[in-house]
Amino acid sequence: MGHPIHIAPSILSADFARLADEVAAVERAGADLLHVDVMDGHFVPNLTVGPPIVESLKKVTKLPLDVHLMITNADAFIPEFAEAGADYLTVHVEACPHLHRTIQSIRERGVKAGVTLNPATPISLLQEIMGDVDLVLIMSVNPGFGGQTFIPAVFKKIAQARVMLDAINSHALLEVDGGVKVDNAREIVAAGATALVAGSAIFSEHDYTATIAAMRAAAETVVPQKSRAAVNR
Repeated sequence: MGHPIHIAPSILSADFARLADEVAAVERAGADLLHVDVMDGHFVPNLTVGPPIVESLKKVTKLPLDVHLMITNADAFIPEFAEAGADYLTVHVEACPHLHRTIQSIRERGVKAGVTLNPATPISLLQEIMGDVDLVLIMSVNPGFGGQTFIPAVFKKIAQARVMLDAINSHALLEVDGGVKVDNAREIVAAGATALVAGSAIFSEHDYTATIAAMRAAAETVVPQKSRAAVNR
């Protein structure tokens, strides 16, 4: 493999009454990251968790906490989520008018910075920030709810992001979130992704270990290709 594949179960689909048990189960099952969706009911039409949940998760897992801020005023909450123990903080380009300053704010707190965009937002908006981030997240559904179907047009965007990252020799994770399943993991990784966020695809199954192993096995059948970064330049 050209890049190791990271599997990031999304706790949005976990049983919140048994959250510590669910987290322990996916950790034992071979997860690499724990994806935490933070929604404010404003930027996206759903309301989920805040810093106290992140702080609680930090106490019960060794997995890096991959915290995705789907919120309007991310800048106001970065200090709290950093203090709570987030290892990655990912913000939306659509919600951050001063994106470079926001990314700086995350990194100044010793947290890895990520940037993401919704399916209809062009990848070109990330061009100026690519060199400053540790993670690029491509949304393959419209954010707000779990269990949605992968939007096929996003494959092109994943490939474009891969070319942009390779062109600057970036080691940032290229993460895809939304409708990721065992049966499309190979195609997503073939497009250039290195991290797969999966919620219902994992938590709806009885055997988390088998599901994560199957997803990783599918992803790792991809033969890495040389970047097309230099093509047509």
